[in-house]
Amino acid sequence: MAIMQTLALCMIVKDEEKWIGQCLESIHRVVDEMVIVDTGSTDQTVEICQSYGATVLSYSWNENFADARNYGLKYAKSDWILWLDADEEVDQKDIFKLKEALDTDEHILLIQLINYFGSYPPDPDQAFLLAHHRLFRNHMGFRFENAIHEKLNVSEVLGNIYEVTILPVQVHHYGYTDPFVENKNKLERNLRMLEKEKQKEGYSPWVDYHIASEYYRAEKYTESFDYVNESIRGFVRKKQVPPSLIYKLKYAVLLLVGSHEGAWPGIEKVIEIYPDYVDLHFYKGVILFLREEYEEAIQVFNHCLELGEEHTIHLVLKGAGSFHPYYYIGRCQEKRGNIREAIAAYRMAIKQSHHYEPAIQELQRLLSQEKVGVDHSVAVASSEMEGRVSD
Repeated sequence: MAIMQTLALCMIVKDEEKWIGQCLESIHRVVDEMVIVDTGSTDQTVEICQSYGATVLSYSWNENFADARNYGLKYAKSDWILWLDADEEVDQKDIFKLKEALDTDEHILLIQLINYFGSYPPDPDQAFLLAHHRLFRNHMGFRFENAIHEKLNVSEVLGNIYEVTILPVQVHHYGYTDPFVENKNKLERNLRMLEKEKQKEGYSPWVDYHIASEYYRAEKYTESFDYVNESIRGFVRKKQVPPSLIYKLKYAVLLLVGSHEGAWPGIEKVIEIYPDYVDLHFYKGVILFLREEYEEAIQVFNHCLELGEEHTIHLVLKGAGSFHPYYYIGRCQEKRGNIREAIAAYRMAIKQSHHYEPAIQELQRLLSQEKVGVDHSVAVASSEMEGRVSD
């Protein structure tokens, strides 16, 4: 009979009284120990953690997230470690799958992270999906590296070629929703720490990517574009293929600033590198739409629907393989004069995302022009939308 593997939750926190209870409530029933490093809270964070039975360790903050996380790892006794942030919670339908997954020969496992953006409470369709290294064996030599945007030293422990299972476990992350993004102090702190990392000899190209991401969230797109290109050049100089999400950021910036012609020459080359990345295909479709190449765009959007959103080894926009392509197929069909086909496409978009306002608005407009009734699903979505506007 197999011995049940034990599981530790490891976290770092500071002044997280608003969120930490929600996080611990989502996971405390299935972990065997909780080791939480506090870097100087002045609110009720420590007391809340202790109320859930956590071991809370005080740590003098040295502007290095990896150091703080590694300090907590030293005190974890369990066979496996799960790491979370205070602004995250584990989906309750998945919590018991965590312990079941530990009966494996693998040393590290991926968990599906759902990164929400926009308002809070979040719209479930406003999110990015990414499989993330969150569950790993203790006492194997795993540790965190990088002062900010820290990550595990997976390649150092396992080598450059390894396969990792993506568990059917979802973690909801709220740190990119408006209450967090609007924190200007956090932006300034992150940029300061990243610029400090950039001064180190042989710094990682990831640093430039993270600076680009900070500027992107601050809507400073020129700076974001400069740094994302520097990141790409950095990986190339190291004779490494730039990771897929770096190209995603580059083309997102180009589309946001209206430079679809500048995006066109390179997007197909990048798709050759990452043919299973639905977001890149979606961007290609949008570029073709803006170039008024509607038939070709429809073909690309149909390919997005075929790919779906399953390849979360990449950073995937929710809807990139479902309701967003249907919406753009509707737009393309309208441009081609195929109104009935456009209506059908908008209906499919709404079927997959009931509150998807761009498709709702286009469908209502076309149905009023066609003098046919609005179906029930659209009527319900429309009334709810109007209710939100009037609140």
